[in-house]
Amino acid sequence: MKIKKNDIVLITTGKDRTKKGKVLKSLPKDRKVIIEGLNLVKKHRRPRRAGEKGQIVELPKPFAVSNVKLICPHCGQAARVGYKITGAEKFRVCKKCQSEI
Repeated sequence: MKIKKNDIVLITTGKDRTKKGKVLKSLPKDRKVIIEGLNLVKKHRRPRRAGEKGQIVELPKPFAVSNVKLICPHCGQAARVGYKITGAEKFRVCKKCQSEI
């Protein structure tokens, strides 16, 4: 998967379209990412102990990786990601400015 933790991404579909956020967690098996402060859903939590109140909590839900684009730290644009292999090293490359990410 080409998007990793701590990357800044742009959302391309859904209710949060055109918003930017930082990737908190990458789920490569499911091909999803969790983005900080976006795609929040409300979950009703029941009380666990006697005397405690139930509450409504906002939790971030995962986005499909196909619905986000990586923002290149060099050119600042949303771009596709490629790979370049030099010797024993493999690194990500921005498809727009050809710089290493």
